Amino acid sequence: MKLIRFGKAGKEKPGIQLENGQRIDISSFGEDYTEDFFATDGINRLAAWLKNNQQSAPVVDGAERLGAPILRPSKLICIGLNYSDHAAESNMQLPVEPIIFFKSTTAITGPNDDIVIPKHSTKTDWEVELAVVIGKKASYIEEKDANNYIAGYMLHNDYSERAFQLERSGQWVKGKSCDTFAPIGPWLATPDEIKDVNNLRLWLTVNGKTYQDGNSKNLIFKIPFIISYLSQFMTLLPGDIITTGTPAGVGLGQKPAPIYLKAGDVVELGIDGLGQAKQTLVSWTGN
Repeated sequence: MKLIRFGKAGKEKPGIQLENGQRIDISSFGEDYTEDFFATDGINRLAAWLKNNQQSAPVVDGAERLGAPILRPSKLICIGLNYSDHAAESNMQLPVEPIIFFKSTTAITGPNDDIVIPKHSTKTDWEVELAVVIGKKASYIEEKDANNYIAGYMLHNDYSERAFQLERSGQWVKGKSCDTFAPIGPWLATPDEIKDVNNLRLWLTVNGKTYQDGNSKNLIFKIPFIISYLSQFMTLLPGDIITTGTPAGVGLGQKPAPIYLKAGDVVELGIDGLGQAKQTLVSWTGN
């Protein structure tokens, strides 16, 4: 299945995108895509419900806004420098163990929503990433069992403000957590939708020019290892998002000089089987 959430920001409803691309409203199922939904075998319960109710479910207009496919996950965990080519362009050593940081969940937004360049930002950057969603509570699990804890996969753009991230005490979370810096979706694809998660093309363009074109086969630490590794340090809850790193081609790594985003720029990105997203950069207009 492809799980979607649609509607005005803050008032999204749960839905499904069908194989033919049509979207349906499954509000009458009675649940949104929350931690409790995943914890109570929601995906299988929803699949069973659809067998009897799909035909009567309202059709969602194709022009309807899409929100993030998950409602208020407890954590958004990021793995840094997980592609060797990205580590090289960042002039950083290959990690011996996964580099872990967090993005604030308040950064989460819809896949096609505007991205707000933060106040005082000078180095807003892009990063296309493959995200995995946890399906049940995980603590101290073994790598061989990790696939049993996966609810699905999503497209994510890990926006970063490099000056905040790298030039202010080196605390990455500050440059990762700005409002709108975690657009996800358009959908959560359950594992059966993805033929080989270790062979997915990731790409990203800015104003029509391709900057990133990688493949998940080049992940340094694969998803089962990452899930097991993280579970040794923290409990992973249903609905938690783990975003697995970006391939080469970010603005920071451009030669002869870095390129950063400005208001009016349009970023498009996609991953095989996980859809595409389009985001326009806008200036911060608060006080």
